[in-house]
Amino acid sequence: MHILGISGSLRQASLNSAALRACADVLPDGVTLSSFDLSSIPLYNEDVRVQGLPEPVQQLRAQIKAADALVIATPEYNYSIPGVLKNAIDWASRPPEQPFSGKPIALIGATPGGFGTSRAQYHLRQVFVYLNAHLLNQPEVFISAAPSKFDAQGKLTDTATAEQLGKMLVALTDWAHRLRA
Repeated sequence: MHILGISGSLRQASLNSAALRACADVLPDGVTLSSFDLSSIPLYNEDVRVQGLPEPVQQLRAQIKAADALVIATPEYNYSIPGVLKNAIDWASRPPEQPFSGKPIALIGATPGGFGTSRAQYHLRQVFVYLNAHLLNQPEVFISAAPSKFDAQGKLTDTATAEQLGKMLVALTDWAHRLRA
């Protein structure tokens, strides 16, 4: 089984990208994880889309389609989804055959604040309901006070968070297997 990770942050020292990297350390047996970097995705423009999807968008769509499941790590900006992540979702979801339909997706988020990106994750759930994705409901992973849980190199140092991520990945893998059956 292969999981595609997408971080909604472009920041070099992103806590959400670090959380995705931490997922690779707690994967269930037989599961692989790769990540897609959203920095090459242009701003959505319908005039461009009708002339053909840009190559980075084609790559994103292909990787989403090929993955058995997705893990999306989102920051929370102004109580909602970061623009870069929403932009990528908008590009990837354009016809024909948008790749989110029927896809198992788990959401995680890391933030210095106390709510652990809960509002951004709620907004992502709304977007993905429309796109007919199959969101993992539990366990939810909200990494609050995140700077204290990662070292200066972005390595997860908090055992409880690592356990949460591991449980989420087991549940996502089980969910993807059930949906396939």
